[in-house]
Amino acid sequence: MNNRLTGLIAFLLIFIAVWFNFNFDQPEFSPDKDKSSTEFSTSRAFEHVKAIAQEPHYVGSLAHSKVRNYIVDKLQEMDLEVQTQEGYALNKNGVLVNPQNILARIEGSGNGQALVLMTHYDSAMHSSFGASDAGSGVATILEGIRTFLEKESEIKNDIILLFTDAEELGLNGAELFVKDHPWAQDVKLALNFEARGSGGNPFMLLETNGKNAKLIEAFGEAGVKYPVSNSLAYSIYKMLPNDTDLTVLREQADVNGYNFAFIDDHFDYHTANDLPENLDMETLAHQGSYLMPLLNYFSNEDISDLSSDRDLIYFNLPFGEFVKYPFAWISPMLILAIIIFIVLIIYGLKKKTLDVTTIFKGFIPMVLSMVISGLLAWAFWKFCIFIYPEYSEMEHGFTYNGYWYITISIFLALSVCFMTYHLLRRSLRTASVFVAPLVLWLFICGLLSVYLKGASYFIIPVYFGLLQLFVMVRQEKPNRILMVLLSCPAIFILLPFIWSLPVALGLKMLFVTAILTSLLFFLFLPLFGYFRRLKSFAVICFLTFNVLIFVAHYYSDFSPERPKPNSLVYLQDLDRQTSSWFSYDRMPDEWTSEYFGEEPEISSHTELNFSSKYGSGFTFSAEAPEIEIPEPAVIIQKTGKDSLNFENYSLKIAPKRKINKMELFELKDVDFKNFRVNGLEADEIYLGENAFHMFKRRWKERLLTYYASNQDTLRIEFSIEKGDKPEFVLYESSYDLIGHDELNVKERPEGMIPRPFVLNDATILKKTIRITE
Repeated sequence: MNNRLTGLIAFLLIFIAVWFNFNFDQPEFSPDKDKSSTEFSTSRAFEHVKAIAQEPHYVGSLAHSKVRNYIVDKLQEMDLEVQTQEGYALNKNGVLVNPQNILARIEGSGNGQALVLMTHYDSAMHSSFGASDAGSGVATILEGIRTFLEKESEIKNDIILLFTDAEELGLNGAELFVKDHPWAQDVKLALNFEARGSGGNPFMLLETNGKNAKLIEAFGEAGVKYPVSNSLAYSIYKMLPNDTDLTVLREQADVNGYNFAFIDDHFDYHTANDLPENLDMETLAHQGSYLMPLLNYFSNEDISDLSSDRDLIYFNLPFGEFVKYPFAWISPMLILAIIIFIVLIIYGLKKKTLDVTTIFKGFIPMVLSMVISGLLAWAFWKFCIFIYPEYSEMEHGFTYNGYWYITISIFLALSVCFMTYHLLRRSLRTASVFVAPLVLWLFICGLLSVYLKGASYFIIPVYFGLLQLFVMVRQEKPNRILMVLLSCPAIFILLPFIWSLPVALGLKMLFVTAILTSLLFFLFLPLFGYFRRLKSFAVICFLTFNVLIFVAHYYSDFSPERPKPNSLVYLQDLDRQTSSWFSYDRMPDEWTSEYFGEEPEISSHTELNFSSKYGSGFTFSAEAPEIEIPEPAVIIQKTGKDSLNFENYSLKIAPKRKINKMELFELKDVDFKNFRVNGLEADEIYLGENAFHMFKRRWKERLLTYYASNQDTLRIEFSIEKGDKPEFVLYESSYDLIGHDELNVKERPEGMIPRPFVLNDATILKKTIRITE
């Protein structure tokens, strides 16, 4: 077989491996509404999504009650006894809300130990339709439990259905369940369905206070057809503060569980674009493919002791393969790889197919490729932000054309790698050149074995690389097809991270994509190193890079399909007797320019510090007309002293209009001995073991965020040292800006949506509350 044919086959195999990586890890969807009643139907599940996501249904909205009633009705249609749980819940971050959880229980023949299927039914404040997050979860459980009940299977464990409320506000519904519901003590395992986008593969992430071995083994035994997970993501997830309802169950009730969440099309997350038509049907089918085998398995298996004293490395491959092995293998596998590597070096030097000088020269193109690729990708994205300032309006950090930029970064890195090795190849032998990447990969695996053990399976491509080095040492021109087959495992292991990292963390991570692409390229040197026309490959990749730039530019503007997020709030300062417009936007548009002009004034109100996920602050401000907004009633009373001579106070705040949110900030740095809100004791941090020590609020200057589902009075009781005079700033907000009778703010034109993750479309009253006694 001549070189051209083997080269062509080798490249075809690479394309096939990439194609497999993206196309054989998810079930296909075809309309299945008429599927047997004992089988999970994605089409029937989607009917629930459409019913739930007809409009935003955040806590306190009329639609929120409609969705709750819909879920209750569907459960009752299955002859389940449904109950709701309501009560105030105050979380560790100072978020107070009155959630209404929905629960039902299917009793098994066992001792009452329960498996809980959970998701949340509230949408994000204030404009998200919640089709994916988490209408998809509600739909998956409703259709899944209907299917399960149709089978009339005998079960050992009880099954609790838990649709939590106020998850988007602070996981308050889950906390209310754990603290106040008697069923919580029966829960031994949880399956939680979530979303952070509107498509892609749902990823399985574990929650456990112990180690993962029993959970992973049980997951494998359940027979899930399309598992998508790995221990690297598990290790990273444990280090990040991205909590879910399941986190509350793990931390407060020591419940093990599985999260299933998808993140593709992250630009839809928490936005008015989280619509049923944007939810990928394959993704919904994938959620069902997780639920049904796990429900069938855990409804009869022993779930009383799934905590473990050992961890497993695990990862998935295309076609549903799930590989796992013990953490105990990490060091032996690394040491064995190093020994094999040293032996191969000695063997190659003796055969004179390896050369010491050339080996050291091999580090030059490797380091240059990584550094240049990373720097160029970083500079490229900075340049894009400069020439496309509208990208800064995407609060997520992931633009509508973000997938094109990921592809651009990949081809930019490939062009750099091909060109670098082309320019330096004359003085380098291929076998010797491959030693440097193996040294680098062994070094990386050594670091991972200490600092990020979940990623230690990256040693597996290294073993294939060692096998390639052995072949290269023995043969002057190894078979190209063999070389590409030995390199392909690296695609299955690395490509998912190359692709998904910027989706999850934002396009600012494109430089990491470029560096990872370089690392993947190095493992293909046993193939590419024997091609003469590396420069041609570099040119092709660079041309592709340029073509993709034009494609990305074509999709860079906002449109009805890619709506521009923007923001507007009205704030009336009752202390200063001023009224102002504010916006979080970086650039005005035809809607906001009516209030700020074409060249808006930069806001100087840095003291306005509303809570937002990404720490965004106001950018523009303008004078606004003064209107009459009912001022909340504030009553402060001194209620006496306690036994330690601390002064006790009662603060009542009663809204006189329909509000959605109150935030209370502390102007003066005061130590509170006690702090109770609507009868709930606030979380505390003691400064010492002595119970008489004062404590500071965990939430720094923000004392409290209250999401109102009605016009209940906010009742606060606190104790302070004699002489302390705390001052509070109250922000009372209502999502009534659009269509307000006096402000006449029009609806957004087509092609615009409310900016997510910030206080938006609101009229706000600001008032300072002082203790003068």
